[in-house]
Amino acid sequence: MSHDLKDSIHAMMPKAHDELAELVAMRSVADARQFPPEECHRTAEWVASAFSDVGFSDVGLHETPDGSKAVVGSRPGPEGAPTVLLYCHYDVQPPLDENAWRTPPWKLTEKDGRWYGRGAADCKGNIMMHLLALRALGDDVPVGLKLVSEGSEEQGTGGLEAFVPGNADLLRADTILVCDTGNVAAGVPTLTTSLRGNVNVVVTVATLEGEMHSGMFGGAAPDALACLVRILGTLRDERGNTTIRGLPAGQTWDGADYPEEQFRADVHVLDGVDLAGDGSVADMVWARPALTVLGIDCPPVVGSAAAIQPSVRARLNLRIPPGITPGSALEALTAHIEGAAPLHARVKVETEQAGAPFKARMDGPGVAAMQTAMKEAYGRGSTTEGQGGSIPLCNVFQETFPDAEIMLMGVEEPRCLIHAPNESVDPAEIEHMALAEALFLRSYAAG
Repeated sequence: MSHDLKDSIHAMMPKAHDELAELVAMRSVADARQFPPEECHRTAEWVASAFSDVGFSDVGLHETPDGSKAVVGSRPGPEGAPTVLLYCHYDVQPPLDENAWRTPPWKLTEKDGRWYGRGAADCKGNIMMHLLALRALGDDVPVGLKLVSEGSEEQGTGGLEAFVPGNADLLRADTILVCDTGNVAAGVPTLTTSLRGNVNVVVTVATLEGEMHSGMFGGAAPDALACLVRILGTLRDERGNTTIRGLPAGQTWDGADYPEEQFRADVHVLDGVDLAGDGSVADMVWARPALTVLGIDCPPVVGSAAAIQPSVRARLNLRIPPGITPGSALEALTAHIEGAAPLHARVKVETEQAGAPFKARMDGPGVAAMQTAMKEAYGRGSTTEGQGGSIPLCNVFQETFPDAEIMLMGVEEPRCLIHAPNESVDPAEIEHMALAEALFLRSYAAG
């Protein structure tokens, strides 16, 4: 029965709060230009010590190719038992505008039943989830365990992705719990089954050798900014659908729905503004390509002059669902942009980043055991969702360990506002997800 685990985890929640407060106070942003590297190192040592205390006997800090430290360790299980790899990351996003925070970003603060602070959910709350589950189980862990806690996930510099293939034996497992996602809503246990990949490009449009007076030459002189606007306008139709020639546009999501009312609340859509696209919300955010203009280099309104622009740039992000490769997406996007250029303007498309989408297997014994554990922990059946964000490490895990089941889960949910000011976590999600993990680890070997 789960009552012993449930009661044990509930009794440990005050300690979990205090330890999460310690973690949040560590400004572990993996960017030395913004925060001292010692903050990340201190956090890595905290994680290593905490997992050593729950039976990991060989925990160490391993340097990865981008200079970050991965916390790696193992805890052997009974002979013949399956092995589970626990993943989390200890680095966090910078706080952004500290004036926009209603509570101090580096001090865990309880407000209206939630715990606020940078990293409280993403991903230090998931570190606490792992620790609570393991502490509740004590010596009763009938599986082998491995740990990897990443130190540069938020910076996207690929340290752990480069580390994994050359250190496969350190991390090899039958099931991998990637705990850096969460539930569709608080109280609704969820497995993330797909991640969109992405292609980032920088587009430069040039028409003149230099700025020209709009009063003297406007009308006939080719305006680079106007040309760029025309190009960008072809990438979405009047309904907001992404319309890149050569990419499919009508796919549908076959998992759980994402209600429009919930989506509007989650993303704070202004009253009276329509949602983009002619599919359901789930179709648009999980199953179809989505083009976003991330930035434009052109004169700002303040200080602008009566001049025709000779050259401008835009940074574009194209998210792609499973079934579309980054190479084909990049080829289609580049051809579309070049073909849409008016007035024979000179267009250059430079690739900045490309990552593949991910789709998890859902037919293995690990998934079945986790679904049962989630149902027992929450008192309701689990659901599935996709995510628009990319986690390149999942593809690396899939390529390096093709036989492993990979499950994406965690304590995050839309109200957490991860990556934004006022990040928070619902402590009930930490408690329930820790119970689900403990139940899974207890039952998985029996399956």
